[in-house]
Amino acid sequence: MIRKILIIGIVAISNAFFAQDVAFDKANFKDNKEGFKAAKDNLKEGNEIYESGATFYKNAIPFFKNANDFNPNNSDLNMKLGECYLASIYKYKALEHLEKAVKLNPSIDSYAYFLLGRALHLDKQFDKAITAYSRYQGSAMSNPNPMVLQDLKMRIQHCYNGKEVIKRPIRVFIDNLGKNVNTEYNEYGAVISADESVLLFTARRPNSTGGKIDPSLNENFEDIYMSEKQDDGSWTKSINLGTNVNTSNHDANSGLSADGQRFLVYLGRKGMGDLFECKLEGDVWGEPVSLGKNINTKDFHESSACYSPDGNAIYFVSDKPGGEGDHDIYISRIDEKGKWGEAENLGTTINTMYSEEGVFMHPDGKTLYFSSQGHESMGGFDIFKSVYDADTKKWGTPENIGYPVNTTEDDIFFVISASGRHGYYTSLSEDGLGLRDLYMVTFLGEEKPMVLNNEDNLLANIAAPIQEVIVAPVVVVKEAQLTILKGVITDYLTKEVLEAEIEIVDNDANKVIATFKSNSKTGRYLVSLPAGKNYGIAVKKENYLFHSENFDIPNESAFQTVEKDVELKNLKVGAKIVLKNIFFDLDKATLRPASTAELNRLIKLMNDVPTLKIELGGHTDSQGATAYNQSLSERRAKAVVDYLTKAGISGARLVSAGYGEDEPIATNETKAGRQLNRRTEFKVLAL
Repeated sequence: MIRKILIIGIVAISNAFFAQDVAFDKANFKDNKEGFKAAKDNLKEGNEIYESGATFYKNAIPFFKNANDFNPNNSDLNMKLGECYLASIYKYKALEHLEKAVKLNPSIDSYAYFLLGRALHLDKQFDKAITAYSRYQGSAMSNPNPMVLQDLKMRIQHCYNGKEVIKRPIRVFIDNLGKNVNTEYNEYGAVISADESVLLFTARRPNSTGGKIDPSLNENFEDIYMSEKQDDGSWTKSINLGTNVNTSNHDANSGLSADGQRFLVYLGRKGMGDLFECKLEGDVWGEPVSLGKNINTKDFHESSACYSPDGNAIYFVSDKPGGEGDHDIYISRIDEKGKWGEAENLGTTINTMYSEEGVFMHPDGKTLYFSSQGHESMGGFDIFKSVYDADTKKWGTPENIGYPVNTTEDDIFFVISASGRHGYYTSLSEDGLGLRDLYMVTFLGEEKPMVLNNEDNLLANIAAPIQEVIVAPVVVVKEAQLTILKGVITDYLTKEVLEAEIEIVDNDANKVIATFKSNSKTGRYLVSLPAGKNYGIAVKKENYLFHSENFDIPNESAFQTVEKDVELKNLKVGAKIVLKNIFFDLDKATLRPASTAELNRLIKLMNDVPTLKIELGGHTDSQGATAYNQSLSERRAKAVVDYLTKAGISGARLVSAGYGEDEPIATNETKAGRQLNRRTEFKVLAL
């Protein structure tokens, strides 16, 4: 009797552990014919959708789920349901079904083990995923398509990479951008202005221009939307950019200029797609204009792009022939005629045999962010950064930016603020507002280690309390080495906003490196000044005296934002302008080469207005003897006049005057004030 009970118990345990693979056969469900019929109908409907291809897998889920609720022990159904979940936003639900499929039928089609590997991989069970992937290796090796085996090897390598990357998590806050930006639909591909004031992104919403469904993707067509940051840090309700930009086809934003005045857009064209540029005129975006044949190709896919900070180059992604892998990153520079020049592949340091996507050049002009399936990705696309060395003219080895920003899913289209403190990207989360949402990442830097009293001090405290001041090491959050200069340009008298040209000059190289315009409706401007140069900034507009600023930014300078409103003065008798990029050797009247660009601007003004007569005035601070300061100011003013006359300006139109220390414009009690007082300025004497 006892033996019989034991046998029954063992059989019961065995049946529980080795579940039966139950076929959808009416003989197995004699007691529930109606339920069986409904389940079979659901199974048939799900299979018909499933046979339509992976694009439609998510639509098969409700039918497969209903059938599975009736019969949860069918290996084939569990495999298909798991595969469909992997193609949906509910990927995390795939694992239980795929595990059950191989448990019900260990000799199931080996593709089930590949799917199980994917589900385990997504769940960060890397060792188990490698084992499951390996069960599929024989089938992959015998497949006539070599890409199948290559894809499998890539995924196994991603698991090994993930085991290492996840050991070194980075400290971040990750915050949803909220309901004014995100909806129940897909939002992705965020780009920002350098000061984080403007956000453009792509969304697939039912109210897209044309309001149609792309039959090849079973998704709404893409449109571009915009939101602006408010004073409290929240975002305004997103708006569609309208029919000037968005069409009835796919329209996706790609790269935004630092000042938010130009942006690059991807327009879908017959299954491929090209890159275009839009410009902001006041508060209206102009129609997209093609970037031309050196960037766009006839039969291939140009998917994403970004500007260099000076706007003179575009980095873009293409799958055209001759690259290192599927999609590669290229660069095109603007030529003398203002056209985009021949594209250059960034090479094997950046591009791999797999795909690169979502390229973004930081406003510092040297740090490239991009997504890649190669390098040390922990799954799908990961986000990497590489720093360009201007001396060696080489890119640094790409660095995985770390977990949890990078995950075992695809992580693409990452952009980062000029300060380096905030990143923006797309993520798929159970806690999101819908499908894919946009998030902001706040980088916190390395964790400050906890400092405790040592054991001796603890023992000493028992007998005689003591105090010990312990200074914990400073935690530094690395910020970009650049200066953001922004402000509003207005008329000095009327305060009317002006559209003016902003010219950026490398004073040491005597070279104009970039030109921008302020917005015609708001007068706002923004320029990014990477550290390591002595910059001359000239603001110019017809019939106005130009305004100049100087920013000498050493390599080691920290990130800063400088707000500088500029008031331009009309050309009229008595108007004065300080020439902020005129430099002299210490205690001498010898003009330094860095003054050349400023002097040439003054020469151009004199040539443009042939009746203009000016006084060049030299000024000093109050340090030193009064008589010496007077003499130095006179000699410096004369040096400028001499430079202009040698350039062909008539001496009859020029007067030099030295004012010494008599006309300060700031206090002489501070270093900054004295620097302002040491100046050269000109005054309009006649027109």
